[in-house]
Amino acid sequence: MEQKKFEAMLVLIVPKIIDLVVNNHAVDEVTVSKEFYESRVYSLLEEEETKLWQLSPLTLFNMYNEEKRTGNITFPEG
Repeated sequence: MEQKKFEAMLVLIVPKIIDLVVNNHAVDEVTVSKEFYESRVYSLLEEEETKLWQLSPLTLFNMYNEEKRTGNITFPEG
């Protein structure tokens, strides 16, 4: 995928994930944003070749929650 298109995908996906975290946990948007951008899920999402950008925001939210709870990430079968 072209770099600009990939970056545009991230701009669309990340706010949806952050919104899901804010709406499902008692955490403010600034804190969630900082923590999400420092997460392993985001680090992997930034790498186009991982293809995580193809997953739904809800799936990525669940992966992020798992990372926060356990320190591990389970990748969906595909």
